[in-house]
Amino acid sequence: MDFNNSNKDNKKSMKLQSMLLSCKLYISEARNNAALESIERAARINPETVIVNKFMDRAYNRIGWTLVSYVALDVAGSPIYSPLQQTVLAMAEAAYEAINLEFHLGAHPRLGVVDHICCHPLAQASLEDAAWLAKMVAADMGSRLQVPVFLYEAAHPTGKALDTIRRELGYYRPNYMGNQWVGWTLPEILPVNPDKGPTRVSPARGISVIGASPWFATYNVPIVSTDVSAARRIARMVSARGGGLPTVQTLGLVHGEDSTEIACMLLEPKQVGADKVQHQVELLAATEGLEVDKGYFTDFFPEIVVEKYMKLVSADWK
Repeated sequence: MDFNNSNKDNKKSMKLQSMLLSCKLYISEARNNAALESIERAARINPETVIVNKFMDRAYNRIGWTLVSYVALDVAGSPIYSPLQQTVLAMAEAAYEAINLEFHLGAHPRLGVVDHICCHPLAQASLEDAAWLAKMVAADMGSRLQVPVFLYEAAHPTGKALDTIRRELGYYRPNYMGNQWVGWTLPEILPVNPDKGPTRVSPARGISVIGASPWFATYNVPIVSTDVSAARRIARMVSARGGGLPTVQTLGLVHGEDSTEIACMLLEPKQVGADKVQHQVELLAATEGLEVDKGYFTDFFPEIVVEKYMKLVSADWK
């Protein structure tokens, strides 16, 4: 009997039946190809982690990777290991080596080089499993990489919301030409203590916000206008905070030289989806005399993410 093949088959079977987690990793860079290639090389060192999506936006100077792998549980059902922990840390380390936030300029807000990491449960995994991963990654980044980390939602002791943390730290306030974010904007000693890591910030690295939540969708609606004030008015009225659509968060942003965009986070996309957002933006833009293009998602839905992961890992085992 070939025990090596037998063990390999058992390992394959275990992975296929394992619960899955996903990490969405958002990094403040989309123009430096060498930096992005080095980060992606770090992701590919561990073959048990799969990149299922990459969305890059040069105008925003921001990139998002969607990573998937399994989570292993102990006999009590508690998470004890996921390849994602080391993969995300390796990508973060590569990002800090290649990118200096002090020289960053983009039309999308950010607080750090590794700006946002969100962990999501997939398949049969639980939100608690995702929160465990988020806290493990946050602890690593805080202690090993010496980056202040703020936790949110299921990873935070009180479930603090992502937008609350961002608002406290001035995330939504452009600091250049009224519509861009450039350099490091906060003092070296933070006004709010982080959950992990030092209280003193490296302006070259900034801070990171890490959390765990049910799957959210990001959907952007282009407006054929350079009037960012109008885009912000529309974004405000579409958002739940502005009395618009529940569970929808929005930003009105400049997007390139001849357009603006309503960047939306749909916290419950099966309840309030892209069709409702698109319709509402079109109605409000019409009152401003503005034309709207068809919106687009920046990532896949969970079912597609799982399907892509299964296909990719199955291909690797052949």
